[in-house]
Amino acid sequence: MKAIVMTKVGPPEVLELRERPEPSLTSPTQIKVRVRAAGVNPIDTKLRRRGLLFPEGLPAILGCDGAGVVVEVGAAVSNLSPGDEVWYCHGGLGADPGNYAEYHLVEAALARRKPRSLDFQHAAAGPLVLLTAWEALYDRARLQEGQQVLIHAGAGGVGHVAIQLAVLAGARVCTTVSSAEKAALVRGLGAELVINYREQDWVEAVNHWTGGEGVDIGFDTLGGELFRQTIPLVAHYGDLVTILEPTADIDWKEARTRNLRIGFELMLTPMLRALPKARAHQGEILDRCADLIDAGRLRIHVSEAFPLAQAAAAHSQIEAGHVQGKLVLLP
Repeated sequence: MKAIVMTKVGPPEVLELRERPEPSLTSPTQIKVRVRAAGVNPIDTKLRRRGLLFPEGLPAILGCDGAGVVVEVGAAVSNLSPGDEVWYCHGGLGADPGNYAEYHLVEAALARRKPRSLDFQHAAAGPLVLLTAWEALYDRARLQEGQQVLIHAGAGGVGHVAIQLAVLAGARVCTTVSSAEKAALVRGLGAELVINYREQDWVEAVNHWTGGEGVDIGFDTLGGELFRQTIPLVAHYGDLVTILEPTADIDWKEARTRNLRIGFELMLTPMLRALPKARAHQGEILDRCADLIDAGRLRIHVSEAFPLAQAAAAHSQIEAGHVQGKLVLLP
């Protein structure tokens, strides 16, 4: 089979199109998937640039989320059959191979039937960002109807689904973007206040929107200085959730004085730590998202699809910071 292989840590050019042996089932609980599309995520570019989470995994096949058709099932699999269309998030961190390939082995319990209304491109783009946004807002921050929520980078992969999930819960959303085009996208997703941070003071805009009280929930998808700047914009006794690690020089005094509840969201934790109950919960989340998608209440935005051989170009585009929604690869 054809696969994109990461041979070493480095720039996008370390991703090489190679022939690899087609995988065979090694467990009665596995399924074999013909990958029809693979999501490309910022975590992929970080692993390529900084190193795998399982360093002994080189050479590696990246790609955490994907969608495809089941072509073979293990003897103990009863929930899926050949021909079923599935989506899932598994592999790509250096331990198990990822989805930048024509075929992929997945535990049957981890694969879910993809939304009927989605093509494979949009289905492959969904799992990682949906799980991240759902866990951050619903599980970590305990989002409630009527709350005011600040979502950074609302036109990004995580941001654009987070806006929709917040609106579905009855929350009011403000979000930051960097262009008029991105502003149009997030308004269409239900954001009440859209702040182009290149043209206006976003801190002042959030303070004005909340009457100086601060948002009930701040969702940081970018980290660094942005996390520090968001702390005083969250209301007393509010929640601030980040998908990144705060820098070592963060002064926590204001967060403590405000009695903020700081939450960390890493949807990869169940995979990294082999937590079956948490992985089962993520499967339930995907099922609920599939229902919302098929009901027309939630959508995935894919800005571009690349042939598998152009994985390096997809990585370069993500690192340039201009992506709206998600990118996918087509094996």
